[in-house]
Amino acid sequence: MDQKILETEKAITFVKYRFTKHLAQQLNLIKVSSPLAVLDGTGINDDLNGTERPVSFPVKALGEQKAQVVHSLAKWKRLRLMQLGIEADRGILTDMRALRPDEDYTNLHSVYVDQWDWEQHIDAGERTLARLKSTVKRVYEALRCVEMEVFERYPQILPVLPAEITFIHSQELLVRYPALSVKEREYIAAKEYGAIFLIGIGNKLSNGEPHDGRAPDYDDWSSKNDEGYFGLNGDIIVWHPTLECALELSSMGVRVDRDTLLSQLSVRECPERALLPFHKMLLDGRLPQSIGGGIGQSRVCMFMLKKRHIGEVQVGIWSDEMREELELAGVSLL
Repeated sequence: MDQKILETEKAITFVKYRFTKHLAQQLNLIKVSSPLAVLDGTGINDDLNGTERPVSFPVKALGEQKAQVVHSLAKWKRLRLMQLGIEADRGILTDMRALRPDEDYTNLHSVYVDQWDWEQHIDAGERTLARLKSTVKRVYEALRCVEMEVFERYPQILPVLPAEITFIHSQELLVRYPALSVKEREYIAAKEYGAIFLIGIGNKLSNGEPHDGRAPDYDDWSSKNDEGYFGLNGDIIVWHPTLECALELSSMGVRVDRDTLLSQLSVRECPERALLPFHKMLLDGRLPQSIGGGIGQSRVCMFMLKKRHIGEVQVGIWSDEMREELELAGVSLL
């Protein structure tokens, strides 16, 4: 019996249970079921940066129609809000399981992805930076609550999150450190503040490049906000003291409305997507306005338990060479 791995499994269960509870309370969310795959050609699957290949397969019972394993549930959740008739200021929460075969292996990445995917119905007048920030603070409070509960249960794991999360726009960060790469800028900011919400992911910055890629049809990354920058979305990034690195825990944002969808499809030169079933529903005004995001389950567990490798908190596919190397370094993969 591997007692170390058994204790880790118990701790993972504890973190996931407690965070789910706190997040649902903070955002007034109802737990729902979700799909592992969706039909191709519906426009529902998330294409992330537009380059990642989804795992696809024919469905015999549907005349060999192709289905895709989800990349995330960013658009599916908004459709589900409508189907369930979720009223404003309430939302849904689900466990997403995905496969991303194009991921490069690192201690933070694997082919298998697990997220808490959530979506909250908002009024059209709440598509604002203020609403984004207030929601981020609630998600962050859920993280802080779990960190303290982990400390109470495992006193050797010290809490490190600051009392408040710091908001920084990606353009501000570029101005501060124009000579540094994206990851270097994130590293410095996360180390300085402990926890940041980096606003504006997807729109081009003053150097002509976006901070990172975002699909054009779920997050609003192009609207001008009341601080004079562009974007109503962003990432929660924390400082991981064990790895001494910036660790992205969540991507989230106010979702596109009709005008921003058309604009962003044009910017990304894919206006034909407007003819897909999901996009037509949005353009016809049938989908609710919403805010939502995904929170990495394995990454939250890595952070809370101060683990060095994502394979310590999820069962992944690793080469024999990698397993041997990590074992020699004292890393126990599940």
